[in-house]
Amino acid sequence: MADAASRLTTLAEELLGGPLPVRLRAWDGSEAGPAGGPVLIVRDRRALRRMIWKPGELGLARAWVAGEIDVEGDLYELLDRLSGLLWERGEEARGLLDSVRDPKLRAAARSLLRLAGPLPPPQAPAEEMRGRSGSRHSKRRDKQAISHHYDVGNDFYELVLGPSMVYSCAYWTENGTLEDAQRDKLDLIARKLNLKEGDRLLDVGCGWGSMAIHAARAYGAKVVGVTLSREQAAYARKRVADEGLTDLIEIRVQDYRDVTDGPYDAISSIGMAEHVGAAKYREYADDLYALLKPGGRLLNHQISRRPEPDEEAYEVDAFIDAYVFPDGELAPMGRTLTTLEDAGFEVRDVEAIREHYALTLRRWVANLEGDWDRAVRLTSPGRARIWRLYMAASAVSFERNRIGVNQFLAVKTPVSGASGTALRPRVWQE
Repeated sequence: MADAASRLTTLAEELLGGPLPVRLRAWDGSEAGPAGGPVLIVRDRRALRRMIWKPGELGLARAWVAGEIDVEGDLYELLDRLSGLLWERGEEARGLLDSVRDPKLRAAARSLLRLAGPLPPPQAPAEEMRGRSGSRHSKRRDKQAISHHYDVGNDFYELVLGPSMVYSCAYWTENGTLEDAQRDKLDLIARKLNLKEGDRLLDVGCGWGSMAIHAARAYGAKVVGVTLSREQAAYARKRVADEGLTDLIEIRVQDYRDVTDGPYDAISSIGMAEHVGAAKYREYADDLYALLKPGGRLLNHQISRRPEPDEEAYEVDAFIDAYVFPDGELAPMGRTLTTLEDAGFEVRDVEAIREHYALTLRRWVANLEGDWDRAVRLTSPGRARIWRLYMAASAVSFERNRIGVNQFLAVKTPVSGASGTALRPRVWQE
């Protein structure tokens, strides 16, 4: 009988209609596939059982989180090699697995069953999101989703994000550090918002308070920051107190939909709109528009995805939904722009900074890998593995232009038409 790696490789190539682009090592120590690159390791037959019962990405994700699948060598290179199978052919592959009438699939399923060993399937890892209650993007359910992602320990986030404690795309120069790039991003946003001393700024999804502190300390703005995470809020309040800025900054545990103390001169929303959801995005835009004074500015910093040929067929990534950002949704850049305009905003500038996020994510992965044992102690082995995979895969997605990130500068332009925007607000290729 052929060894496990050869059998798995043959089976994968039959299903995918082409050669497997990475080397594979199975639980019996056997190997098959091209040499000289990263190796995909199937440590335990339990991984196959997961994939039989949950074909596609969720089964693979559960096996990765449980440590039953691993990588030896360059994780980025392996993800890049597999990208054509994981992404471009994802729907096609799922269609094969769902088609029980396909004779090739039925033969493959029998082979997998023989390799997989005794059923039933293992339980899902403890880190998987469970028990969601309420309708999608209701206030109650959004709070659960935010808690799942953010309330995993501020010490863990410090390890990954570094001293800046900014969890969004940095703004890079040629030789800057991560902290330099995050400071430059915060200052870019402040300048786009034209912040001045005494201006009221609402920071929606304020995280650990970095934007609020920068706006108050560098520009003298009076800031209200809102978050649904109690751990974030406690951390941000301590930072504000340590900076001596309690007279300028208020941090609230509050849904942005419950903010009623406008008008504000400016609003920053940095990496928050991805949690809003397509069905609620117009409500989000309307609420922020209503909270601004005439002439007030919104800076919306948001990840986007490429448009689908059939937008109705768009589905949230199964791994991200179950383990990273429950209920998170990405929209194409054009839809975001149109929704802002439909709400009444004049969109004055859109800046695409996709490559900057790939650089940011690679630095976060390096931080995680550089202090791996501590990261595991602070959370769990599964949680650390989730973060390593999601950040590395996201970096590759940004590099391959599967997803992007954009800053939208929008103005609540008054009836007079005076936007308050400079004639030439940008300088290209300094």
